[in-house]
Amino acid sequence: MQSRIALIDYKAGNLTSVRKALAAVGAEVYTPEQPSDLADAQGIIVPGVGHFGATAALDAEWTDAILARVGEGRPLLGICLGLQWLYEGSEESPDLKGLGVLSGICHKLKGDSTEGHIIKVPHVGWNSLDRLSNAPIIDGVADGAQVYFTHSYVAPVTSDSAAATTHGERFASIVQRGQVAGVQFHPEKSGEVGLQILRNFMKMVG
Repeated sequence: MQSRIALIDYKAGNLTSVRKALAAVGAEVYTPEQPSDLADAQGIIVPGVGHFGATAALDAEWTDAILARVGEGRPLLGICLGLQWLYEGSEESPDLKGLGVLSGICHKLKGDSTEGHIIKVPHVGWNSLDRLSNAPIIDGVADGAQVYFTHSYVAPVTSDSAAATTHGERFASIVQRGQVAGVQFHPEKSGEVGLQILRNFMKMVG
C-alpha cells in the first residue's frame, strides 16, 4: 500500500518535478486545498523556492494543522525554502515567523571572495554534503555526495544538522529533529542521491 503524502502548494514554485520524484519512490501524492485536508496525510512535504515572504501564505490555520500532524508523529519534510520555514524565521522577512520547530534564524549567504575566488550569491549548482550525523534522513548517502542547490539564504549549523555544505560559509544542508527533516537542496533535481533522501523520508512515514 502506498503512503499518502500531502505536498503543500503555497504558490512558491513548480511542484511537477517534486511529484514525479515522489512517484518514483512509490509515494501517493496529493495537494491539500485547505488545512483540514491534512487529516489523512501520513506525511507532509513543504517545498518552495524564492523569497521567505511567500511563506506568509501558510497562515495560522495551516501552521496549526501542520503542527497538529507533527504532534501526532507524522513526518514533515521541508525542501529548500521549506527547510528555512522550519526555523523561527529569516532575515529575508524579519517580521514573518517560521514554523519554529527548529531553533535559529536563517540569514543571507556571505558573497565575499576567498583567495581570489569570487563566491557568487545566489548559490546555484552542484555542491557536496559533509555528513554530520547518522540521522535517518541521510541513511545511505555517502559523505561528499553531490546535490543540486539554488538559494541565497541559509540555516545555521546546529545540533539538528545532519549534513553541512560550504559555499562562502558553512551552512546546514540537511537537518532532522525527530520526525521533522529538511534539505536546503532540491532532491528532485539531485539524481540518485536525491531519490535516496526521498526514500528515507518514505521510510520515516512507514
